[in-house]
Amino acid sequence: MMHRNPCFCAFLFAWITIVLWADPGLRAQAPATPQNPPDTTRDLKPVHPEDKSKTIVPGAVPQSYALVIGIATYKNLPATAQLHFPGRDAQSIYTTLISEQGGEFPANHVHMLTDSQATLANVSHELDTWLPSVTAPDDRVLIYFAGHGFISGGSGYLAPYDIDLHNIAATAIPMETLGKLIGTKIKGKWKVLITDACHSGAITPETDPKQLNQLLLDVNQSIFSLTASRDREQSFESADWGGGHGIFTYYVVQGLQGAADTNGDGVVTADELAEYVHTNVRDATSSRQNPTSERGSFDPNMLLAFNPDRVRVASQASLNYGTLVVQSNMDDTEFWLDGKKAGMVSKSAALRLPGLAPGSHTIKAVHMGYEPDGPREEMIYPGQESSVSIRILIPRRRTQSAVDLLDQGIEFYKKGFESNYKKAEEKLTQAIALDPNYSEAYMYLGRVENALWQDDKSTAAFQHAIAIDPDYEEARVSYASALLDQGGLDEAVRQLNAALERQSNDGTALYLLSQAYAREGEYASGKKAALRATEVAPGNGEGHFWLAECERHLNEASEAEAEYRLYLRQTNFNSGALGNANYYLVGFLLGMGSKHHAAEQDIWREQQGQANLGICDCEWMQKHYDAAIPFCEKALNLMPADLWANYRLGVIYIEQANAHAQAANTGSLSKDSVTDLLKAARVRFANVLTANPDTDEAGRARQYIARIDAALASHP
Repeated sequence: MMHRNPCFCAFLFAWITIVLWADPGLRAQAPATPQNPPDTTRDLKPVHPEDKSKTIVPGAVPQSYALVIGIATYKNLPATAQLHFPGRDAQSIYTTLISEQGGEFPANHVHMLTDSQATLANVSHELDTWLPSVTAPDDRVLIYFAGHGFISGGSGYLAPYDIDLHNIAATAIPMETLGKLIGTKIKGKWKVLITDACHSGAITPETDPKQLNQLLLDVNQSIFSLTASRDREQSFESADWGGGHGIFTYYVVQGLQGAADTNGDGVVTADELAEYVHTNVRDATSSRQNPTSERGSFDPNMLLAFNPDRVRVASQASLNYGTLVVQSNMDDTEFWLDGKKAGMVSKSAALRLPGLAPGSHTIKAVHMGYEPDGPREEMIYPGQESSVSIRILIPRRRTQSAVDLLDQGIEFYKKGFESNYKKAEEKLTQAIALDPNYSEAYMYLGRVENALWQDDKSTAAFQHAIAIDPDYEEARVSYASALLDQGGLDEAVRQLNAALERQSNDGTALYLLSQAYAREGEYASGKKAALRATEVAPGNGEGHFWLAECERHLNEASEAEAEYRLYLRQTNFNSGALGNANYYLVGFLLGMGSKHHAAEQDIWREQQGQANLGICDCEWMQKHYDAAIPFCEKALNLMPADLWANYRLGVIYIEQANAHAQAANTGSLSKDSVTDLLKAARVRFANVLTANPDTDEAGRARQYIARIDAALASHP
């Protein structure tokens, strides 16, 4: 068992006000969007922020926000001081917070910083700027930290990624400052602070009760502070807890997912979580680690989580929990407990799951291509450790006729076009009729139905494939691609993170994840995923395209332009080289998540157009208007009706008209050039109105057209 050493413990637009010839243009840049963490909910269903219809229980808070921080690798600490599991801890907390079997936080209301992202500057920005800017007095706010904690000069500090041990006071996060921010600047009805660090217990008022306790508690709102240990205790982490976690966080997650619900009402309150975590961590560490909370500081009935699956009529209150130790005959076997993935188990490493409520639990083990072991029931007894051996023995056997039908369906699918898709649908449906557990046939059927715009059928097919083989990574990635086509961004993120949990270097899953984040407006998270995509698959142009998209929206114009250009070099071919194939087929190699029929739109042309438009916009951001125009024109050659390309080129022509007007006033240019530019801009703005008259850009285009017409009338 390891401890945390106490010594080292959509499109960016600017509104340009033009007063032609005489008045300069004004530009207001939009701020960069703060980071939103990846969704690693596996098979927990995320909460959608737009879903206002669901009420958890009476008194549920209207909005919830969280900041989750996990730091295992520190920039300035020696190898012996690096940690192992804070990243996994943070991911597990995030998963639990956004799930409908946990905290029910909207996914885009939870920001996560891990390792090199969790610098002092970034953490301070989230605490001092983001949370105060988004929270309201009736909200629920949670802050979680896993990493090193320190005592210096009698004060407690949480250690960011770039802490300097020679100057802790200036490079770490004072717990006193954290208390002030939570108590005075961050708004909320319920405020939760959970810290898993060596000296995190110092955030309780043990060192200076009068001052620190007052800072944390002397506010009208309720604060629940739960810390991993007492002051000067170690906070342990181990591979024995759920495959690798801080012991404290392991029990926090178990508690929030429902294990702490002692009265069976489905609700986990602050009091229930505190008692559950205290009891289990003390028992697991033989009283060497004692989580702390200040009982006078919070409403004991504060709602922290709700799991409807845990609601039961008869209460089975008990503080004596059991442990399940799982062993397997096969490596890389997924183990499921009560319908949720609990971890991976192999021949050489058992999976230990402590903190389980006494009684019957449903277990199942799955491995791709084999019949599962289970589902079956296992009893957990209070205060006891139960062992279970799972056996993956029987390979799935396919009838040759079903295999032949799958192969025929795939061949039709690869040919593209609606007629071939319908033939593929017929063959795959026949294969499934012969073998209802044919997960590959379901996956390809999902792709085919998506190509046919049959969203409900596509979703059902992908879900069948995943239900048969929960570790079917390719099915999850394909499902996510279809969800991106359908606009199901949150669920796409969840499926992609589940796939990446299985294969962390899947370049396709990474660029799709970047696309999902970018389309949600979470560009920092999208950039992170895209950087990983370009690292593991540098030859995949899609990773570079979405990296460019994210960097452009983050106002990193020169970096974005370089990525767009690299994408164009890597995809310097045309769809004619593919013969008659529907380019949507290649979407599963290039352009996944961009569904089109070949007869309506060619994905290659569209993304080439988008890349050229991106370069145009980057040049515009850098005020290189002459350099921008050819790329906007190329974009419009590829996408003539594109609203954004027309709008951007119109704005650039206005910029040039302003510049030429000033030159005309000095006599160095003819006013005819100004007139020509205004007329060209008017054409582009008129195209914006034709493309979609109801957008914000269309509203601005009308204003531009009115001013252009007035200017042309006054200067014939």
